[in-house]
Amino acid sequence: MKYTKLSKEQFEELNEEFAVFLAAQSIDVKEWTKIKAEKPELADKEMEVFSDFVWEKVLSKAGYLEHFSADSLNLFKCGEEAIHRIVVKVNKEGVNLLESKDFEWLLDNSKDPRIEYLKGKKGYSQERNMEIFDLIQKGSVVSDGKLFEAIHSMISAQSN
Repeated sequence: MKYTKLSKEQFEELNEEFAVFLAAQSIDVKEWTKIKAEKPELADKEMEVFSDFVWEKVLSKAGYLEHFSADSLNLFKCGEEAIHRIVVKVNKEGVNLLESKDFEWLLDNSKDPRIEYLKGKKGYSQERNMEIFDLIQKGSVVSDGKLFEAIHSMISAQSN
């Protein structure tokens, strides 16, 4: 298995897609019930293959990731050949970016000298989707990229 097996809740949410996946292998509901009862290891293998299929599809479409902690933001733009990263570090006592009021403070005070902006770019050291999956496993979430692009524009404007 390349990634992790989907949770029971994720399988329930994707039950129609899983049914199509099984149907493509000529496995109907009756056959699937029989496989689960008589060959649980085969059923588990089918679920693993489907999980990898779903992960691959999600990861291939992932363009941006975000990871929030109490005092910093890690924003990623996942290109085909490289990943771009912006780190926003707040060096202000008592700020918790996980709370909306403090996150609003950051947005309203983006030029405060207690806020550091770092940016970088690196090529993937392993397969692109595996690196993105690793970041998700460490707490990042797929995003629409608006925050990355806004901060990137702000940093670029400040350096010009």
